Amino acid sequence: MSNSQGSLISGLGQAMRQLYRQQQVISQNVANADTPGYKAREMAAPSFAGMVQSGGGKVGRPTVELSEGMARLGAKAPRSGAIVLDHDVTETKPDGNNVTLEEQLLKLGNVQADFAAMSNLYRKQMDLLKTALGRNGSA
Repeated sequence: MSNSQGSLISGLGQAMRQLYRQQQVISQNVANADTPGYKAREMAAPSFAGMVQSGGGKVGRPTVELSEGMARLGAKAPRSGAIVLDHDVTETKPDGNNVTLEEQLLKLGNVQADFAAMSNLYRKQMDLLKTALGRNGSA
């Protein structure tokens, strides 16, 4: 297997893991849609500046922004460090909750479409490797 094929498969695997984590964050938002004071969260998008600052081509780890009220109640930042508050919300309910189910379902649809695309690319790459090895992919 050439290095480019190995890095392609590795990159697809990383992208699929990232999409899985995004789906987990969205499901937490939906589960807390009626929790007073809960703020919607999202996965932090890796930035080029963060990659340059951290060195070695690795993405820097952003931190979660906790409100004072959340800290007083004992909330702590998750260990992953890649989950941040979602600042792109359209409304906040009177109880302080800003999760909108419609927005979360749209985000979930995007994650599902991206995951399907990554899965197809992964499957096609595996079929290409099988063909290169002389194995029939229709087994």
